[in-house]
Amino acid sequence: MDSAGHQPGRFRKACYQQWLKVELFIQHICVLGICAVLLGAFWIQFAQGEYPCPLCLLQRMAMVMAAVGSIFIITHRHHERINGFSVIGLGYGMSILSAVLGAIISTRQVLLHIEPGEQGYGAPVFGLHLYTWALIVFLFVILVSGIMLIFGSDAASHKKTDTQEKTDNISNRTLSRLPWYSACTFWIFGSIILVNAASAFAEAGINLFLPDNPTSYRLFDEDQDRTKHEVTPPPETTE
Repeated sequence: MDSAGHQPGRFRKACYQQWLKVELFIQHICVLGICAVLLGAFWIQFAQGEYPCPLCLLQRMAMVMAAVGSIFIITHRHHERINGFSVIGLGYGMSILSAVLGAIISTRQVLLHIEPGEQGYGAPVFGLHLYTWALIVFLFVILVSGIMLIFGSDAASHKKTDTQEKTDNISNRTLSRLPWYSACTFWIFGSIILVNAASAFAEAGINLFLPDNPTSYRLFDEDQDRTKHEVTPPPETTE
């Protein structure tokens, strides 16, 4: 009788454990998917010689922040709350807000080039410009995050032990238990952030603002101009 009574509880616990794996898989796919989109943007920038405009860089930043939401859930997946806030609420909320901001920026760029006869900024990819693809990505992030907020389970549903870890050094303890595929995902994501920051700095140079339609890396142009100015001898004076 007791064993039969425990069967539903065991089955429910097993279902929660399987759903946890599905959630973890979806969160990794979200991060890697955004990484793939940014890598595609890098290919167009470096291989095809198209320079991202200020709105393009803002959309990249919004994608990075949307991925940070999933990373937060991955690193804190064993905890129901952090300082009184829900882990999945913080993570997916961050992704949704970042995606909404990115969608506003990409919509702004779409509207700038929506007039008939307008060629748009940059070459189209599979019939659509990058800012249009960015809008689709942001809408997809909002959709997935909303679904996961509805069906996602908190840590209290799938705890393996009854002992509650202390809140001190939560991030360090969690990161030490990350599986290898999570570490690889984070390394890829971090490398993309560094490359994006370096390319943005090279494009802006030592300036506060980028031109609306950049045509070169201003940091290197400034170095070349400085070198040319130093090498060029002063004009000779005739008596």
